[in-house]
Amino acid sequence: MGTNNKDEDTTGSRKEKLNCWEFKKCGRQPGGPKVADLGVCPATVSHELDGAHSGKAAGRACWVIAGSLCGGKIQGTYAKKLQNCWRCEFMNMVKKEEEPLEYGFSHTRLGMEKSLGKSGSKH
Repeated sequence: MGTNNKDEDTTGSRKEKLNCWEFKKCGRQPGGPKVADLGVCPATVSHELDGAHSGKAAGRACWVIAGSLCGGKIQGTYAKKLQNCWRCEFMNMVKKEEEPLEYGFSHTRLGMEKSLGKSGSKH
């Protein structure tokens, strides 16, 4: 499932929606400058959530992906990292952008899968 990563804003113009690696400039996307040191971030290649919140791979759902980078540290499980994510500037930007839309914002993987029509699949 692909996405054009753009949505109309309230004026009717198209607005580019950034993925986490574009916003945070972490360099962990495939081919990125920090891949040799830190590895490829799983959010950049997790295609099960491609399209969630209009992102590429899990780029606008990184908070549900274990092993993503935040605050200069690779984060652990969803349960352990979510408290940090709620304070994250990127997650709060996505929340603000998505809440007014039809499917709204979800901080859970299940909520994103349901909005993508994948709730019957197992991951």
